[in-house]
Amino acid sequence: MGQLKSMELPESGSHTTANTPAARPSRSLWWLWVVLIAGVVLGVWYFRGSRTPSEAANPSAPATPGRGRGGSGGMGNFVVPVVVAPAQPDDLPVYFNGLGTVTAFNTVTVRSRVDGEIIKVAFKEGQYVHEGDLLVQIDPRPFQVQLEQADGQLAKDQAQRKDAQVNLERYKLLFDEGVIPQQQLDTQAALVGQFDGAIKSDQSQIDNAKLQLTYCHITAPISGHVGLRLIDPGNIVHATDASGLVVITQLQPIAVLFSLPQDDLPQVSTKLRAGAQLTVDAFDRDDTQKIATGKLLTIDNQIDPSTGTYKLKSVFNNADTALFPNQFVNVHLLVDTKHNLTIVPAAAIQRGPQGTYVYAVASDNTVKIHAVTIAQTTGNRVGLSDGVNAGDLVVIDGQDKLQDGSKVTPTVSSGNNSGAQASSNTAPASPGAPAPPAPNSPRRQSGGSRR
Repeated sequence: MGQLKSMELPESGSHTTANTPAARPSRSLWWLWVVLIAGVVLGVWYFRGSRTPSEAANPSAPATPGRGRGGSGGMGNFVVPVVVAPAQPDDLPVYFNGLGTVTAFNTVTVRSRVDGEIIKVAFKEGQYVHEGDLLVQIDPRPFQVQLEQADGQLAKDQAQRKDAQVNLERYKLLFDEGVIPQQQLDTQAALVGQFDGAIKSDQSQIDNAKLQLTYCHITAPISGHVGLRLIDPGNIVHATDASGLVVITQLQPIAVLFSLPQDDLPQVSTKLRAGAQLTVDAFDRDDTQKIATGKLLTIDNQIDPSTGTYKLKSVFNNADTALFPNQFVNVHLLVDTKHNLTIVPAAAIQRGPQGTYVYAVASDNTVKIHAVTIAQTTGNRVGLSDGVNAGDLVVIDGQDKLQDGSKVTPTVSSGNNSGAQASSNTAPASPGAPAPPAPNSPRRQSGGSRR
């Protein structure tokens, strides 16, 4: 019995070990079937959802390997929504742009030319004053006393001179009769001359006293706006004071100093020597809003070797005082105008190894690549001398999905045909993702960068 039990125990244990693995797979493989069925369902759903609307409408159309259902390269039936703008004939101005600083045409620091007490301030801070207007009144009484003293000395010297002149006439009669010698006559004539000199000196003292009285009455030397006053009534001022009384700045007209690269100098100087009056536009700090329009006045007489630029000075009437001294502005100098060009937005220009080109929309709503020649670029406008005719529609947004012969749905851009507005008018792409451009398309050769 002991041997039987010892032999039956391994048999019983082996039976249990052999049956357990066989039973577990049969109960745990059900989830594999669930995953497999779900994968099949998702694949069918994805295949049906990725079909284009044209394939759904014509499910019986045969599919060519490596191509879409519609034609060559998968682009035959795919229509690309694009934004277009018409090419227009126009003249395009040529501008030289530079950075400038507004400078007052004249700036005067008013100072006192005499010493004295201020008894009146006749201006208000920020006031516009005209040339000759009273600004400050200094106590004139000390200079009036000096004037009276000079007048008294003049009267004294004139009386003495008169007496010396009468004696001289008498000495002449006595000399003719031989009563007095020549020396006495000459001495009397010299005395008359001394009094003549004294009278001239007295007259100069009178003029100086009157001038000091005039300096007590301080007026505006130029017309302009006064700044913050630097003195108050009751202060004692001196002719040697460095701070001055007030600063007057002439704002009408006003000047703008700006710099341009030295390569632009020949064209500008040639225009000035010919007597042309070049127009200058001042724009704000962001270079978006025009502030004022003036004219070029002159060119500096040397080039700055450290920057390779030269300075120019322009003048503006500034009737509305929109320009203010030390204001930073962007300057656009009109130097020429290109005539009879075809104007397109800058966003339409594409660049590739073969040069510049545009996508032009044909009458059948297909695009053709046109090589163009750029004559002038000003801001967001490009003037073409060849390649596009006036009235042609050029693509300004959506070029990255195009190649020669692609079918498009054009939407004419509203506004000023700028690239930013073109982007806002772009129609959304269809759910069916477009096929990528062919490897030999010009768009891919240009690096695929969007403008």
